[in-house]
Amino acid sequence: MAVFSRYSKVVEADGQPMRVRTALELINQVLDETIAGTDADFDADTRWATTWFEDCGMNEGDFGRAEQLSKSRNTSVEGLAKAGIIGQRPGKVWLVARDDLPADWDPAADTRMTVWEITQHLIRRLEDDGEQAAAALLRQVGSGLGETAKELAYRLYLICDRKGWAKEATSYNGLVTAWPELTRLAALEPSAPADASGGATLFEE
Repeated sequence: MAVFSRYSKVVEADGQPMRVRTALELINQVLDETIAGTDADFDADTRWATTWFEDCGMNEGDFGRAEQLSKSRNTSVEGLAKAGIIGQRPGKVWLVARDDLPADWDPAADTRMTVWEITQHLIRRLEDDGEQAAAALLRQVGSGLGETAKELAYRLYLICDRKGWAKEATSYNGLVTAWPELTRLAALEPSAPADASGGATLFEE
């Protein structure tokens, strides 16, 4: 936006004056494309969940669509259910709501841990119990997976903001905003990560 204050006129490719709204739309488009490029850092289950969330939010969707998407993301509906991130009934699939995830979740005991659930549990701890509790969980999952969870939170925030999902946008933005303090608190009491790489193993099918 500094360009608009620095110059008397900003024009589009055809020479017409560019509106601030148009500039913001272009910025968001490029930002979306850049953030989407980070999907390669996510495990298969998380890539599925991100696309499903963008399409359906927290609503139910058709099982056929879920299965088709799972194949393109190199996972399976059965695997997603085992990971605990979806619920299903005949013909329908949905993402498990954050508040319905296990309150006593232990990342060290999770044999199919995903960045999606790490992100959701961090937000839940932060909103329900505060920064100290969220930092303790961050310490458990390790900084590597933690940073990837922050990237996912920002990606999901952009999706929510674009679609007008204010409540969810606030939750994801809250985690991103609190991140510097969470990492500071997590570093105060070092503990062994789940494996030598700084986080638990992510399983894909």
